[in-house]
Amino acid sequence: MISVKDKNTERKVRHKRVRKNVVGSSERPRLCVYRSLSKIYAQIIDDSKGVTLVSASSLDKEIQPLLAGKSKSEQAKIIGEELGKRAKKAKIKEVVFDRGGYVYTGRVAALAEGARSAGLKF
Repeated sequence: MISVKDKNTERKVRHKRVRKNVVGSSERPRLCVYRSLSKIYAQIIDDSKGVTLVSASSLDKEIQPLLAGKSKSEQAKIIGEELGKRAKKAKIKEVVFDRGGYVYTGRVAALAEGARSAGLKF
């Protein structure tokens, strides 16, 4: 009998493999992306201290009015732009992009594009 592999389990394996090489530091923190079926979350993490410096998600109260009536990819781009603005306020200019084991397309790419348009370099 053929066993069905769980997509999320495979994603976690890919994420662990990538995380061996992608590490955020104080000079260049890690931009980590997580997406569920309906929401998207992004945070900038300093791995040397184990601290989240900046975060944005589709659950944030101040962002939700901007997301109304938009597609999930458009929402991801808005989240990326907001994350970029918050990072600028925190004086973060460069980050390492951690796509979380997801394929770099669709919502993940839209979030990255939004963050770049707001001034983050990666």
